Amino acid sequence: MLELSGYLGLFLAAFGAATLLPLQSEALLVGLLLSGVYPVWALLLVATLGNGLGALLNWWLGRSLARWRERPWFPVPAHRLAQAERFYRRTGHWSLLLSWVPVIGDPLTLIAGLLREPLWRFLALVILAKGGRYLVLGMLTLEWA
Repeated sequence: MLELSGYLGLFLAAFGAATLLPLQSEALLVGLLLSGVYPVWALLLVATLGNGLGALLNWWLGRSLARWRERPWFPVPAHRLAQAERFYRRTGHWSLLLSWVPVIGDPLTLIAGLLREPLWRFLALVILAKGGRYLVLGMLTLEWA
């Protein structure tokens, strides 16, 4: 049962960290990796899945909120939204490879939804980026590099 709670905690931390909430999942992943209780591949898979689904929530919110963007109560000021859109249009869908970067990554996934990025391409790039980040973190933690 304790093992299952470790996976669940990691999934929830990774999911929350990928949303616009100010959460982190890396410290928990490192702790679980160092515990030696869990298979490395399973921890990396759970963290990537949780983080990817959190990013998918942002994408969905962006798609859903698009119809409200002209309203005065819209949570993102028009000038900030225009700035983010310009960046995304300039760099294109490849900017989603930066979705793992703190501060800019989560808003990027929201903007991708707002700008109607196709789901298949969104998921491919985001899973690659987020999974790659966890893989590198795992390698550094376990000194495989």
